[in-house]
Amino acid sequence: MNYRHLYHAGSFADVVKHAVTALIVEYLKKKDASFTVIDTHAGIGRYDLSSVQAGKTGEWQEGIGRIWSDAAPHDLLAPWLGAVRAMNPDGALRWYPGSPRLVRHLLRRGDRLMAVELHPEDAATLQADFAGDPRTRVYDLDGFTALPGFVPPKDKRGLVLMDPAFEATDDFTRAARVLADAWKKWPGGIYAVWYPIKLLAEVQAFHDAVKESGIRKVLVAELTVRPGDNTVKLMGSGMLIVNPPWGLEAQLRELLPWLQQKLERSAGGGLRLEWLVPETSDRPES
Repeated sequence: MNYRHLYHAGSFADVVKHAVTALIVEYLKKKDASFTVIDTHAGIGRYDLSSVQAGKTGEWQEGIGRIWSDAAPHDLLAPWLGAVRAMNPDGALRWYPGSPRLVRHLLRRGDRLMAVELHPEDAATLQADFAGDPRTRVYDLDGFTALPGFVPPKDKRGLVLMDPAFEATDDFTRAARVLADAWKKWPGGIYAVWYPIKLLAEVQAFHDAVKESGIRKVLVAELTVRPGDNTVKLMGSGMLIVNPPWGLEAQLRELLPWLQQKLERSAGGGLRLEWLVPETSDRPES
């Protein structure tokens, strides 16, 4: 409840998370049938990078700041960057779209967004931002608790974006458990879970829990901007994607090296893109 994303908006982790999210939404748009995006830890719709809070960390300067100033950004960033540019029409970077605004920018007529946020102030801000929007519903709830009741959506197509703060000691455990519960109710949905990389052991435990849950077809994409293994600094971040769209793996094999080159802060960063659980993997014995 104490976590406020304004201090971290536009960071290197946001760049990776939102670029991948945009590619998934663009894939869903290839079919005429409508779809729903469920954002379980939505935050607010837009972040002021000139605010005191953003200035205290300056994380956006090492994330969106580097991409924004690039004369030739990668073509696969176009969906995400389009949303950022739409929020900054004068060409000066001040506003950064959170995941609800990014997704809403990309939706077509008939597609829906369900945004869930527990922090009362952020939930109120988000509700005001989307007031009168018939395609967006904002819920003042705990995303972990709410998700199993939201799936499957009425249109049976869509994406669940899980982006918890990971400030509680059991967030990795809860994320794995809630993901498994939701997947059992909606095994055909796409799920994208963002996670921080600090202690490698806790990331490995999270991956192990997902593998043991019985979930199939799980792709992991990670980018680290510095070497290390500690509880203080964020070394990198990952996206665990269940039922990744066809072609996403190939897109990430092309995009992630480019992002690493742009976002790496010191020698020793790295990439990881591999199948945590193949589609044909045998279920673990119970």
